[in-house]
Amino acid sequence: MFQGLGVESAGFEVRARVGFSVDVRQVEGVALVELSGRLTSFEAKPFREMIFGLLTDGHTNIVLNLRGLEYLDSSGIGELVRNYMTTVKRGGAMRVVGLAPKVEEILKITRLYQVFPEFPDEASAVESFRVTPGAGSQ
Repeated sequence: MFQGLGVESAGFEVRARVGFSVDVRQVEGVALVELSGRLTSFEAKPFREMIFGLLTDGHTNIVLNLRGLEYLDSSGIGELVRNYMTTVKRGGAMRVVGLAPKVEEILKITRLYQVFPEFPDEASAVESFRVTPGAGSQ
């Protein structure tokens, strides 16, 4: 399914361009997606395809760890919103952890911090799926 994207089935991994990577692991039925580097128009498609693949495989609870995200342009912002909306439309939910200061500033300026539920760490984000009714399914 992810051939040509550098995705390994034992724990999805997407590498696009030199400055971007996405690593995915599963914890308690939640997909933990860790973004590193720059998210721009060049990296948007592999990121979108990876999220679509997770949703297609039934992994609708997603936590985005943005700790390693160094740069986010308007295309990257659009891709975050697109992936969030796709997840919600498929009955899932998306949480965000690890906002780097620059990324947090962008989310505040664009008021997207109101859209993405932010948690202090991965454990609390994963726990939130257990206590929030209708938060999606595995």
